[in-house]
Parts: sequence; structure tokens; C-alpha cells
Amino acid sequence: MTREKALKLLHSKMKNENLRRHCYAVEAVMRALYHRLEDGEQSKEKEDKWGVVGLLHDGDYEETKGTPELHTLKMAEWLKKEGIEDKELLEAILSHNFSHTGQNPPNNNLEWSLYCCDELTGLIVAVALVKGARLDDVTVESIEHKWNTQSFAAGVDRKQIEACDERLGIPLREFIELALTAMQNIHEDLGL
Repeated sequence: MTREKALKLLHSKMKNENLRRHCYAVEAVMRALYHRLEDGEQSKEKEDKWGVVGLLHDGDYEETKGTPELHTLKMAEWLKKEGIEDKELLEAILSHNFSHTGQNPPNNNLEWSLYCCDELTGLIVAVALVKGARLDDVTVESIEHKWNTQSFAAGVDRKQIEACDERLGIPLREFIELALTAMQNIHEDLGL
């Protein structure tokens, strides 16, 4: 699936601009993680797949927010209606909601990358908003400073982010830096 088709699908199903921006952020981080983790096997097609997974992982959220057990299942259904049969892409999106569906727990770099970076993008945005809504003003240190303040961005599951070390072999500080840089590179798309 091309990025253009994925964007068209996302925009047709998701109207909230902040939710769209979250998807753009996860896409950017997923592309950066692809380059960090799949170093020996670089291909534009695979990078695009990682990006599309990030872009569409929450694409059905507006429709399924009241029924979390259907989250990602609806997106997989929409993708199949679009003629997308890429098993790796579909399973990666489904793995995003395994805690509610009980299906497709993450089991490879693509799926664990999505699992670990999803929450981190929210924390980075929260730090940016405190800093005056500019990602350029955010540093790894400012994120680390807020990390242990559980009342700050209380909904962010820090354990999920910390899984980056065990599941991806990326130390937390490096993981934060990679995500922050990826998001800073698209700050205009994120409105930050």
C-alpha cells in the first residue's frame, strides 16, 4: 500500500486533526526505527510498509473508541476492502490492540516498534506543549525530566515504552532521541 493511499484512507475515516497528527508522528518514528533496526535490509518498499503501519494503526479509533475490542479489527477490515492482503502489514496493525482483542501479540521488530513508540509520541507532544508548543524546544533531557513525574501525562504507559530495550535492543535514552528527532523532522505536519 502506498503512503498516498494510506493517507486517503486515514483522512476518510479520521476527522480529528490531533488524532491525525498522532498518526503522522507514529509514522515518522516507525520510519526512523526501520532504518535503525533493519540496517542490513534497506528497501523503500519495506520502509513504506513500516510507515503505513504507523500511519494507520489508530485509523479506526474515532469509530471504535467506545468498543476497544474492535479497534484495529475495523481497520483491517477496511484495508481488505481496499484489496490489501499484505499479511505482514495487517498483522502489525492488529498487534497494536492485542491487549483488548487477545489476538496477534507483537512478535517481530515491526510489531514491537509500533508497541513501544506509540505511547512515546504522546509523551513527547505533552512535553512540547509544556515547552510552549514547539518541538524544537524539546530535548531528551526535558523528556527524561518529566519521565518520573507520574502525574505528568499520566495516561502514558511508560512500561510499554521501556520495552524498547528488551524487545528491540535499543536503550531507552537512544529510543527517546530517535523518536524526538523523527518528530522534529516533521514538526510542521504536527503543528508543533
